[in-house]
Order: sequence, then structure tokens, then C-alpha cells
Amino acid sequence: MVKPSATYAEKLKSLRARMQSCGLDAYIVPRADEFQGEFVAPYAERLKWLTGFTGSGGIALIFKDKALALTDGRYLIQIKDQVEAALYETGEYIKKTTASWLAENITVGDTIGYDPMLHTPRQIEDLQKACDKKQAILKSLEGNLIDQIWDNQPLRPQGKVRAFPEHIAGCSAAHKIEKIVETIRHKKAQAFIFTLPDSIAWILNVRGSDLEYTPSVLSTMIINHRGDVRWFVDLSKITDTIRQALPESVSTYAPDDIGLQFMALAQASHESNRPVLIDERYTPIHIKNMLIERGGIIKNCTDPSIKPKAQKTDDEMNAIRQAHIQDGVALVKFLKWLEEEGIGRNEIEVSEKLYVYRAENNAFRGNSFPTIAGFGSNGAIIHYRATKKTAKTLESGNLLLVDSGAQYASNDIFGTTDITRTIAIGEPTQEMRENFTRVLKGHINVAQAKFPKGTIGTQIDALARKPLWDAGLDYAHGTGHGVGCYLAVHEEAASISPKGAQPFLPGMLISNEPGYYKEGEYGIRIENLIVVKEQKGMQSFETISFAPIDFNLIDTLMLETKELEWLNAYHQNVYKKLSPLLSKTHQRWLADKTIQL
Repeated sequence: MVKPSATYAEKLKSLRARMQSCGLDAYIVPRADEFQGEFVAPYAERLKWLTGFTGSGGIALIFKDKALALTDGRYLIQIKDQVEAALYETGEYIKKTTASWLAENITVGDTIGYDPMLHTPRQIEDLQKACDKKQAILKSLEGNLIDQIWDNQPLRPQGKVRAFPEHIAGCSAAHKIEKIVETIRHKKAQAFIFTLPDSIAWILNVRGSDLEYTPSVLSTMIINHRGDVRWFVDLSKITDTIRQALPESVSTYAPDDIGLQFMALAQASHESNRPVLIDERYTPIHIKNMLIERGGIIKNCTDPSIKPKAQKTDDEMNAIRQAHIQDGVALVKFLKWLEEEGIGRNEIEVSEKLYVYRAENNAFRGNSFPTIAGFGSNGAIIHYRATKKTAKTLESGNLLLVDSGAQYASNDIFGTTDITRTIAIGEPTQEMRENFTRVLKGHINVAQAKFPKGTIGTQIDALARKPLWDAGLDYAHGTGHGVGCYLAVHEEAASISPKGAQPFLPGMLISNEPGYYKEGEYGIRIENLIVVKEQKGMQSFETISFAPIDFNLIDTLMLETKELEWLNAYHQNVYKKLSPLLSKTHQRWLADKTIQL
């Protein structure tokens, strides 16, 4: 076992020794757990433990004489800062896939090991093709090599499951199960296996505390064509109250029972000639292989909870709007403090102060993701997270980017927030104003968009980028992602991005967050959440985030009349929504920050 005080070099050396004992020439370490959600519990932070990289998307390829640490465009600067260059070559795995990196670094006859609980069939299919080209062997291992050398590895979370109120959900768990069963029957299937934590939480109208930022429950669930539900979850998390609240069709099992239940499911699939449905983007390949080995028929199918989960009910939206108003109150207090006391504070202090203001609300249940507070050049790191080593101190003459969100749950206030504001600390340059205004114009283009049914994210994404494209600029992330209702801050829906192919549907809650990042100097992003609305046979967006946009960064001469009208109307709405919940002092400050231009 590796001592807790071990260096990254020592950890890498220990892993290579374990690889050698297993006859491996390479080993793959993804940033993933067996449930394939965005966030992982501390026990599953294997990539972070091995390399020091803390981003939410990444993978390491460990060879006998070299190692690669790869991520996507959001974290390219961060991974270079966090990973020791003497140990790891860093790179990007979107334009050049992980499979391509692997193929370039293996030779004929090599054996590459992986943990089948941490990879999906889609991922393994790509990696297998890379190995085939080099006549290499891709080997599924029993057990995880990192777990075998990680001393004092954190235990699995033990938080209790909580009920999500049906009057907020707007739909009973029994009804949701019934709709999923209709899908299973329509596809003439035996069952569907759910592994995504937020899908299971949404279906059962429960929430949990297994993950720091997403109130879901780490578990697996089977729903069969008869409507029987088998939920594999740590039984110590299920109180009598929760057990009684679950539909009669739901039976709970310990995770250790999953092998026998999958064996029975495979047999039923074989005898009935009905396939078992899995979503190959999220299900561990271990599950697929287990069923096939036992005679089961497997068919790929999109998780049937994703689309209805994305379309918020009216009851959910009422609760979500209230959460965003409460969040706006905290942001006003924070922005006023920042203006008056921010200079001389560091990025960690900024994040902590925002947390304090949010925590004043009784409905606050924690952040929805790690706060990004990046000053100056750190703001150009798209998904930056301040550490004691990297935290900059705020000083006059540059920009502070604060991307943050919260979880709220109490009474009629339920929601997940995600909002970004870029603030000038002192006097900004004219270049900063112009680029900020270009980002603002793109943000307004999305917010004001009206479009026919069937419009997809790629089409809306272009509206956000055009003002930047006109100046030869762009940004390396999507413009918008789905957001849950007191659930995942990044939820699959109709994303606004160059790859967004899902049509927008009423009730989808999506972020609107164009940006611009000048590496080594500053970053800009403006983010609000928007909900898809139907309007006279067309569709449009309603903005539901409320916080002032920094006037000091706006070049009003660059705004067209309709853009200025939107900005004035938005600020008028911000004051209307938030001022009744603020002190007189904060009301006066907000009035000044939302004055009509």
C-alpha cells in the first residue's frame, strides 16, 4: 500500500509495480465511478489521487516508461498547472481521442488493463479498435489497481435517502415508473437497467447525500416490463419513512444481491427472447458483459428518464423560480461586499464569502459545483478551481470571473442554480469592455431568441458566438447545458453547443453562458439559466436568474437598440424580484446597479 504522504512519483511507481505483477504494459485510469455521473464520491477520486488533477473530466494512460494525463478543452490550462510535467505528458481528448492517444503509445502484443466498472461499452468499443490496430490485448480486470495500492482510501458514503415532495415534483413516482414501463413494452424488452444517480433519484422522487454537489443516491435499478422495480442500494440509507413512501412496485436490495438478480434477468431475457435495455453511454461494460455471459440479450437504448426529467413540470418550475430569487439575494449581498471590500482578498476568500451569504438562507443545502473564482489570468482557465498554491489576490485593473451555483430545498423553494458574473476590479481596459460587450451581445441574442419547434442547440449556439466570430474570437466550451430540479447541475437535455442535436422542448431548463478567454490575462463569462417556453406556435426562452450585470464592463455604443432594451428590462426585473427581500442598504445599492441606461 502507498503511504498517505506519498508523492505523485511514488504513487506512479507503485502502480507500475502492480501493473507488472498483472502482466500489463499499460493501465487506464478514468475520472469515473461505477455510476457514470459527473461528480464522484471521495472513494472514487482515483485520477486525482494518482495525478493531482481535480477537473471533472479526465483520464490517465499509464505505460511502463511514460504516462499521459488527458482532459477536454475546459481544463487544458488547469491540467498543465496541476500535473507534474516530469511525470505526465498532458493533452486533450476531444479533437484527438483517448483511443488515438492509446494507439500511438502501444506496440504489437501489448496488454492494456482496465476496470470494467469504470468504462462504458461505447468507451471500450473505441479503445478496442485502437488495440486491434496494434494487435494489442485490451484486458478487463477484476478489481481496481488503484484501490489495491491506495492506503486510507475513503469509505463509501452512508448518507440517508430523503423524500422529494410529490407536490414539487408534480408527478408521482408510480406514474413515472408507469411511463417507463410503457417504453419498455413498446420496445418489446424485458427490462431497463438504470445506473445514472440522478435518473434513479428523479424516477423514485428521492434525493440523497452521497455526492457533495448533487443530492442523489449511488445505486442501480432495474425496471422490468411488468412494472416490477428492483433498487440496489445500501439498505442502511433507507429509513422506514422512505420505504413506506416508495411505490409498492419497488423492492430494495443490497448491492451484493445484484449478481444473482442479473443472473435471473439474463435467464428471463434468454427464455422470453426479449432484450434487456441499457444506455451504453452510461452503463458500465461490466453489467453488459455479465448479462451476455449468462445468456441475456442486450440492446442499446437512451435512458427513458432523460427527456421527461429535462422537461420540468409547472410545479417544479414554480419551486425553481423561487430558488433563483433566493440565490439572487445572496448574489446581491456578495457583489456589494466585493465592490466595497474585494481588493486585497484572494480567490479562496471570495468563494468562501459567497458561500456564507448563500448559507444565510434556511433552504440552502450546499453548492451545486465547486465555485470558480478566477482573477486575472486564472479567469482564463475555463473550469478553474482556486487552491492555496494558485489563488490570486484581487487588485485594481483586472477582471474577476465568478461561476457558482447552489442547491435549495425547503417548503416551496426547490432548485439548482448556476450563474456566472464577470466583475471589473478597478478600471477595466477598453479591450476588456469591448470583449465583455461582445459576450453580452451573444448572451442577449440567446435570451431574446424566438424559434420554431424542432430547433436544435447547434442553431441557437451560433447566435451566441456571432458577435465574437465577427471579431475573430470564440470560446472552447458549449453555450448551454441542462440543469436539474434540486438535482444535477449538468443534466442531459437540449444543449446549446456546436454538437447540440436534441430539439428544445417546453420546460427544459438550460444555461446561457457565452464567454471569452484571453490566456494568461483574463476571462469573461455571463451566465443565466433560461427555460424553454411555448409562445404563439413558436418557442422562446424565459430568463430566471437574477443578478446585476456589471455596467463598468459594457460599451453601450456597441449595443443595438433591442439589446439595450433587453438589458434595461432584465435589470428592471432583477430589482423587482430581489428588492423586497433586501435591506434598505442593499436596495439602494441594487437600485444603482440596475439603473436604466
